[in-house]
Amino acid sequence: MLLPGMMCDARLFGPQIAAFGRDRAIQVPAMGRHDSITALAADVLEHAPPRFALAGLSMGGILAMEITAQAPARVERLALLDTNPRAELPEVKAGRTPQMEAARSGNLREVMRDEMKPNYLADGPGKQAVLDLCMDMAMDLGPEVFVNQSLALRDRPDQQDTLRRVNVPTLVLCGREDRLCPVERHELMHRLIPGSTLTIIDGAGHLPVLEKPDETTAALARWLEE
Repeated sequence: MLLPGMMCDARLFGPQIAAFGRDRAIQVPAMGRHDSITALAADVLEHAPPRFALAGLSMGGILAMEITAQAPARVERLALLDTNPRAELPEVKAGRTPQMEAARSGNLREVMRDEMKPNYLADGPGKQAVLDLCMDMAMDLGPEVFVNQSLALRDRPDQQDTLRRVNVPTLVLCGREDRLCPVERHELMHRLIPGSTLTIIDGAGHLPVLEKPDETTAALARWLEE
């Protein structure tokens, strides 16, 4: 089970799906039908197999933590990529209202271009292609999904206690240059989860699955085989 970040779809995990899809059944559920993390998690669980390996990036990682809180016995291993276990800070919450208003008013492209995408990536020769893909995914999902996901993120619970109870093989991974979910957040998750593995991908920002696909896929392969 692969859970993409905000305003992303299965294309976010294109390199990983290509690598693992020959040997494993892969699901990438829709993440825009509800406006709360708890409801999104319940929806994913309703359509998921009885047990599954679960990997989520950014918002997908936040959702993965809630799925683990709701149904820990169904998650056989967990990977948390470029994500954050804490509830949203008040100043971040305050910034979501004008973003949602802009999206509702037909300005989703501008919100993604000016306020979100610049924070995503490390500099490198493939940066523009990844940014273009992010924009394509966001525009295909549209403003209703943006608003639902913004509300879900704004009102999400703190998951640090959930992580303290995790007892399955767990990978905590991030890009070293991630400015949205920095390395220290991942060091915190690594400390909270007994026996977890921490992997930091050099030369990547918030989307190492696309920025450094070979290194990220190799880390996920080790996690799946652990």
